[in-house]
Amino acid sequence: MEHSQENVSGLLRELNKIGIALSAEKDHDRLLELILVKAMELTNADGGTLYTRTDDQRLKFEILHTRSLDIHKGGTSGEEIPFYPISLYDDEGKPNNHMVAAACVIGGETVNIPDAYTSEDYDFSGTRNFDNKMGYRSTSFLTVPMTNHENDIIGVLQLINAMEKDSNKVIPFSMLDQQLVESLASQAAVTITNKTLIDAQKNLFDSFIQLIADAIDEKSPYTAGHCRRVPVITNMLADAVNHIDKGPLKNFSMTDEEKYELEVAAWLHDCGKITTPEYVVDKGTKLETIFDRINLVDIRFEVLKRDAVINVLKEKLKKLNGSGDVDNELNNDEVLNEQLVELEKEREDIRKYNIGGESLAKEDLKRIGEIAGRIYVNPENETVNLLSEEEVQNLEIGRGTLSVREREIINNHVSVTIKMLESLPYPKHLTRVPEYAGGHHEKMDGTGYPNKLTGDQMSVQARMIAIADVFEALTASDRPYKKAMPLSQSLRILGQMKLDNHIDADLFDVFMYEKIYLDYANQYLGKTQIDEIIFENIPGYTPLN
Repeated sequence: MEHSQENVSGLLRELNKIGIALSAEKDHDRLLELILVKAMELTNADGGTLYTRTDDQRLKFEILHTRSLDIHKGGTSGEEIPFYPISLYDDEGKPNNHMVAAACVIGGETVNIPDAYTSEDYDFSGTRNFDNKMGYRSTSFLTVPMTNHENDIIGVLQLINAMEKDSNKVIPFSMLDQQLVESLASQAAVTITNKTLIDAQKNLFDSFIQLIADAIDEKSPYTAGHCRRVPVITNMLADAVNHIDKGPLKNFSMTDEEKYELEVAAWLHDCGKITTPEYVVDKGTKLETIFDRINLVDIRFEVLKRDAVINVLKEKLKKLNGSGDVDNELNNDEVLNEQLVELEKEREDIRKYNIGGESLAKEDLKRIGEIAGRIYVNPENETVNLLSEEEVQNLEIGRGTLSVREREIINNHVSVTIKMLESLPYPKHLTRVPEYAGGHHEKMDGTGYPNKLTGDQMSVQARMIAIADVFEALTASDRPYKKAMPLSQSLRILGQMKLDNHIDADLFDVFMYEKIYLDYANQYLGKTQIDEIIFENIPGYTPLN
């Protein structure tokens, strides 16, 4: 078929446009589809097949098109191609030169066949069977290896039945057709290779950030799973906000790249905890450091009891002058018994104050001071107070188990997170990861940490991670300082945080309206935690309208 200069120029311009389109396409299936469809359009082919080369040296059917038969399988069609992959070599390692697609790869050259039925070089029995079944006549074949910039053949582009534009008569593929498709196949191979490399780098990056998250979770049995669960809640909330069609956030949306950026930030939001000492993260009681010092206090009380008994014994012995029933005297000594009962009561009170779940009243603080003032003789024969100043400070902690210094150590993990994340050389679509991850302990009223940001200084994405972090902590069953609380209680606390202007009010309403809490609970919480939710009992919740 003759081609005019104008026609050739038009085809070259079209080829250039195709190259630009291939470079812009990010979805793998759509990319393969685009390659085959554009090759068919350039040559006016009726059908085509695109194969990719697998690591085990086979050609996998990716996309199959035949326009006149309205056949579209593989690729974006969602329909599987019911053909086995073509082996490049047999079991003995001999090349499969009788199948045209395999021979194309093995020889590394284009195969242009005017009529498959008259060709004696290749086995077209499968083609004839297909034709008999479908009432078709496969005639001209153009089979082109897809060779990338590293000279690796990564697949095959095969076109069937070039059609004359005016008459739709099947004709052989011309030399210009062959050159155009070879050029397209080369561009496509480079694009696919680059896309594969980018995907591989992304998979490596994703695996690395998950490895960091796993390392942090493994650092403490009490936070195991936190870094994995926060991204789950964040993604649920992001998806809900993205499709919500009512309320203040109805016009807010994120692209796939922006959602990925948020997900990365959610995975890395606690990466600074890698520097936090385990004894602080794992602190289950107020007196715990490397171990729970309540046992040392127990021993001191036993020393006090022993001394009380010894002192009474000495007095009894003086009175008895070596005669009489000492045991009976001790058992009937009301003063001694009162002392022992009081010591035991004080020990139980200290054990109660050592638990971090309850707030302390003024009477409790006074009681701790009175007990701490008791005097005993330590193993070095020194007369000291029963409790040290540092132990008293720990027992006087109002809520939780962390002292002010320990709380500062914990809080510092966010500053470390920001510092670590800001040191990384991000691509353009991930530049806001430090901001999103670093805001999960900020509050809308500016009382959070580390930067005391207010709500209008935070992105919506950062506020999403903040809610996800709080909700995961409230519902977690693996914390040392609290038992797993029912879902309804967690939501009441979260609702109160909305009223206190600690979390984003609009995001909380979406969280409730879309029942994200329930979707998460059904997947990650125990059945005993999932109780009935009465919306009227959730503070601050306003249904969207």
